[in-house]
Amino acid sequence: MSVHPFGSEPISCHAWNKDRSQVAISPNNHEVVIYKKRGSGWEKTDTLTEHTQRVTSIDWAPESNRLLTCGADRNAYVWTLVDGVWKPTLVILRINRAATVCKWSPLENKFAVGSGARLIAICFFEKDHDWWVSKHIKKPIRSTITSIDWHPDNCLILCGSSDFKARVFSTYVKELESKPKECCWGKKKSFGNLMAEFSNGGGNEVKDGPAMKKSLGGWVHDVSFSASGLKLAWVGHDSSLSVIDGGNGLQVATEKTKFLPFTTVLWVTENQLVVAGHDCCPMLFSHDGGKLTFLHQLDASKESESTGKVSAMKRFQDLDKKGRDADSAQFSYKHKNTITQLAIVGGDKNRVTQFSTSGVDGNICVWDFKTLESQIAGLRIC
Repeated sequence: MSVHPFGSEPISCHAWNKDRSQVAISPNNHEVVIYKKRGSGWEKTDTLTEHTQRVTSIDWAPESNRLLTCGADRNAYVWTLVDGVWKPTLVILRINRAATVCKWSPLENKFAVGSGARLIAICFFEKDHDWWVSKHIKKPIRSTITSIDWHPDNCLILCGSSDFKARVFSTYVKELESKPKECCWGKKKSFGNLMAEFSNGGGNEVKDGPAMKKSLGGWVHDVSFSASGLKLAWVGHDSSLSVIDGGNGLQVATEKTKFLPFTTVLWVTENQLVVAGHDCCPMLFSHDGGKLTFLHQLDASKESESTGKVSAMKRFQDLDKKGRDADSAQFSYKHKNTITQLAIVGGDKNRVTQFSTSGVDGNICVWDFKTLESQIAGLRIC
């Protein structure tokens, strides 16, 4: 595992190019900064400043080498490298709230942008007018889109939102692609059709004294399709991880954990997931036989804490920064603050060999599963 510091500012999002020799990050402001690998370090090569407010998401298309960015200024840009210079093309989003997340489709012929305007913009290039246009998916979304992920068929999209829902929509654009096949998530694939909807927390009835009320769960932070597209997962602000098995009658598995809320989730095999968030440590779960099982914390580094008397201020600082009491803390993780994003560095969702985490501490850590298996007893990626 390697730690790459990129300053003291939080890294709100990051994306790698195809061969992982370059990384684009946003230091929690209106800039996108591109670094290139130089020996054991990183050299800043470009700073993109077209956005006027905080950049919220970055995605780097591996085959076309185009950068996609969106921000709180309600804009999205497609960046193309021309004669060594990144040239932006404005996307016509037609939204009146911040753009919150963006991602290229697997075939890179369209992309999705989620927003605070309670809609998803599906964008594609219109050759006749030489610009990127969008079609909106609105109903029944009732709140901000927090996360999106594409199904491998290039048609379905999974989104999470702050109305406590995870939803699967069709993004079929007949002017752009051939009609998709039926799948486990539904048959009708006309544009914008709601294929499936799931509640974080399940809406289970819980007893509260003499009255009954719905358990609210929490808003959805991140979503992910598995490599086959037969499973989907999301993490919620109630410290939960949920998986829907589309190949097994939409069977639901939810694990309410003891950890602080997770902010990001990634399938690393068809049956294993990595999650991370406010505990500053990536964690491995398995989904097998319809059950979710916690396997390992993946940061195995240990550091002894001071055995002296801990002041009230120190105790409060540790609770505030790390979510744990200094008296009982035994681990000092590589990330010193919340992990904001997981990304694939080596392999693909069928078998991820390396992944990266970015954090509020300004660091990007690259984790290698082969190394982790040698460090952590009983850890196996399969």
